[in-house]
Amino acid sequence: MAGLLQAPPKFHPSEWDIANKMQSVSTESQKATSERTIAESRRLMDEIEKTTQKTQSDVNKKIEQRQEEIKFWKQELDNKLEQIVLETEILLTLKVKLEKSLENCKELLAIAQKCLLTRQGRAGIDLVHDEVEQELVKEAEVLQGVIALLGHTLEQTNEQIRLNRSAKYNLEMDLKDKFTALMVDEYCAGLTNNTPDIRYTDNAVKIEGNFVSPGDWLDFSNMNVEKADKQRNNSLTLRALIDGILSQTADDMHKQCEMVNVAFRNRVKEVKDAKHKLETLLAMVTDETASQEKNIAALKKAIADKEGPVKVAQTRLEARNHRPNVELCYDTVQYRLISEVQEITKNIQRQDTLAQAETTLKGLSRRQLSLEEEIQVKENTLYIDEVLCMQMRESVCINSF
Repeated sequence: MAGLLQAPPKFHPSEWDIANKMQSVSTESQKATSERTIAESRRLMDEIEKTTQKTQSDVNKKIEQRQEEIKFWKQELDNKLEQIVLETEILLTLKVKLEKSLENCKELLAIAQKCLLTRQGRAGIDLVHDEVEQELVKEAEVLQGVIALLGHTLEQTNEQIRLNRSAKYNLEMDLKDKFTALMVDEYCAGLTNNTPDIRYTDNAVKIEGNFVSPGDWLDFSNMNVEKADKQRNNSLTLRALIDGILSQTADDMHKQCEMVNVAFRNRVKEVKDAKHKLETLLAMVTDETASQEKNIAALKKAIADKEGPVKVAQTRLEARNHRPNVELCYDTVQYRLISEVQEITKNIQRQDTLAQAETTLKGLSRRQLSLEEEIQVKENTLYIDEVLCMQMRESVCINSF
């Protein structure tokens, strides 16, 4: 069995030397490689450290720049928001003025229309389309035009307020987002390599679909600013228009109101003058009626006074007609008696002025009645114009809102 086992091979001493030398060379080579690797690693680590620090410093600077940019636009948006809020408040004040002015105009129109309706109660010849009525109609037309203009302007104002509020809403939403973004970037700026809560995050570098480009970001804020500026400029233009309309319409209404009032005063004076003349004529007619009544009484008495002499003369003639025979003579007595009867009868017939006087008296009575009725017409007109209408118009108050 011992014969079956083979002895291990024997190496030559030179091979042994070569093997030792190879181990030495291999070890030296591996050491050199290791040293180069260490040197390269150190160089690479230094390079990466410098690059990392530089990059992180650049990122920090970019975050700071971004913060300044957000702050700039936030300040711009704040300024525009303050301006649009102030402008909207001014417009709201003007809106109240427009509404009050509109209500005032409607009240004035109601008074003008009521005056026109009340003056329909004038009677007879006084129901005339006079200057007062012409000015009242003109006043109603002016007020209707002003009401239409103020109503349209009020609609414009409401629409502009809506647009201002829309611009304000956009500014507020943009400011809210920028405030949030500023807080995020301030948090990011505060992070350091030694901050406790830093961590690895999956998909941190993935850009989602809702990211926008810097240009789009800038355009968005710029659009909000431009929209706010546009609505503010429109609001300023509208404010100037409203001020002009309120001033001009108030001036027009003042002028027309005064025209109506002057026409009323003139008309009342004319009616009073006419009434005074009618009263003078009535007094004249009344006096003349009294004189005519006295005249008729005198005429009737004069006629009555002639009845005795006529009866005496006719009785004498009748008696003398009974003289007998030749005594029935047409003597001077008979002649004079006949003449007397004829004379008195003629004189009585001449007093037919009684009938004329009575006719005249009837005419005077009719004239007196007509004058009294006309005076009542004038009194009714004065009551309508001076008491009802002019006192009603004393409540007219045209405010320059």
